[in-house]
Amino acid sequence: MHAIATADPLTRLYRDHHGWLQGWLRRRLGNAHEAADLAQDTFLRIVAGRHVPAIEEPRKYLATIARGLMVDRFRRHSLEAAWLETLAAQPEPQAVSPETRALILETLCAIDRMLDELGPRPREIFLLAQFEGLSYAAIGARLGVSVTTVKKHLARALTQCLLLAEGC
Repeated sequence: MHAIATADPLTRLYRDHHGWLQGWLRRRLGNAHEAADLAQDTFLRIVAGRHVPAIEEPRKYLATIARGLMVDRFRRHSLEAAWLETLAAQPEPQAVSPETRALILETLCAIDRMLDELGPRPREIFLLAQFEGLSYAAIGARLGVSVTTVKKHLARALTQCLLLAEGC
């Protein structure tokens, strides 16, 4: 009994709330295996923080972390599906090794995070220029902004892409 009373905060948090968190995730995801994975990832995120803060509302704290991880997972699945769809639309099927596939998906996720950090307007301008091939004038007309604004936002996004590429 004494060992339980003196357990570290992370052990207590895990013991007291892991089952609840896994059930909460299972109800949202509809998949027990994904729920178990995300519950573990939630606690790993806390461990990676190297300390367990004084938590007044542990379930709210865990749910906040888990929600962020769910968003990351859904975003990753969405990017993967879009990439596979693009790959399938190629004239000849491309044989891609698992390693190359993992690197491409990691790069896509990093670009997605970087674009999110820029904000909605630069993100939209970047996507219109890169994926729809629109000119500065066409982007400006579509979004109701000047060509100068389009150039400024696109330059910022491309600079971030270059910085991201240098970091890889």
